[in-house]
Amino acid sequence: MAALDGIRVLDLSRVLAGPWCTQLLADLGADVVKVERPGTGDDTRAWGPPFLKDGDGQDTRESAYYCSTNRGKRSLTLDIAKPEGQRIARALAAQSDVFVENYKVGDMKRYGLGYDTLAAENPRLVYCSITGFGQTGPYRNRAGYDFMIQAMGGLMSITGERDDLPGGGPQKVGVAVADLMTGLYSSVAILAALQERARSGRGQYIDMALLDTQVGWLANQALNYFVSGTVPRRWGNAHPNLAPYQAFATADGHVILAVGNDGQFRKFCAVAGIGLADDARFATNPARLANRAALVEGVAAAMRTRTTQGWIAALEAEGVPCGPINTLDQVFDDPQVRSRGLRVEIAREDGPPVPQVANPIRFSRTPIDYTLPPPKLGEHGEAVLRERLGMTADEIQALRDAGVI
Repeated sequence: MAALDGIRVLDLSRVLAGPWCTQLLADLGADVVKVERPGTGDDTRAWGPPFLKDGDGQDTRESAYYCSTNRGKRSLTLDIAKPEGQRIARALAAQSDVFVENYKVGDMKRYGLGYDTLAAENPRLVYCSITGFGQTGPYRNRAGYDFMIQAMGGLMSITGERDDLPGGGPQKVGVAVADLMTGLYSSVAILAALQERARSGRGQYIDMALLDTQVGWLANQALNYFVSGTVPRRWGNAHPNLAPYQAFATADGHVILAVGNDGQFRKFCAVAGIGLADDARFATNPARLANRAALVEGVAAAMRTRTTQGWIAALEAEGVPCGPINTLDQVFDDPQVRSRGLRVEIAREDGPPVPQVANPIRFSRTPIDYTLPPPKLGEHGEAVLRERLGMTADEIQALRDAGVI
């Protein structure tokens, strides 16, 4: 039995933050019904190429992007702009434990699907709204996208090469981390609310915002600013609080050197055959930070004398943290990644298996079971309506004829 077996989730979210949250809940065993717009569905279905292939090798309507965040769910198309669509959504919510949506502020209330309305019919409902800026504040009605949130939330001010170096300037992270982290925080909040419900018997409303999340996980950079009063700046691949802790060129590529304490620095110097650890300018981490430019110059000269694999073998033998900079093909061919099973495939009836990146959670008793591939648009609509609402084939056909599903 899965960890969340028996938990029903009604998912009215699309794109990334909401679907990432509900995919995690599905991985944990929840029964997630994904409600999508008839005809088009989740926006990300069309965010390709590349697209998933069918049994004949032709493109399907499911993009790789969509497939990355929607496994384990059942798809129901439903037009919630129509009264009958709203009635069906309310009926499904009345039977659900969790309701997730990422519409603009006020849209759910306008459709008769706001928290107060649904909670009146189902007081145990945990209702999670995900928006760019939250339900309150001067920006609440603005649309919020990951790229702009990375900028507004400070991440791009500390990501990228230094302004005084070639290629310097602000950079976004290579994946949509504001969306992904908001999805992750949302799932944590939902699980906490379900745990609290076990004591109180009542659900509650959860207000999640991309900007809040982005600001919330500035972590050490925010505390550096609070404590020092100095605004952090971009350091490229270097670390604001540790040195040497960055990428260095080798004889045939690059290696990450991640020295976390003075002992590791002494070990590095011994392996490299250089005397920097005996120099008062570099003996302690505060001293190394104060003399960062001279330190990096000396370390960089040494690093260029050996190959990447030569350095990794020598430094790992002495317990000095280091590693290569892998491309994705190298990542998924790495023996540790392969051993941990981080690439999985989900079988489907009408085409090749769907490749997926495994959930990183490892349970001892309730392992994650990858059985449902990302659904085709409306694939499970009839089954959900029959199972949950007891609808007949004629009633379902009438809804289809009216454009409700």
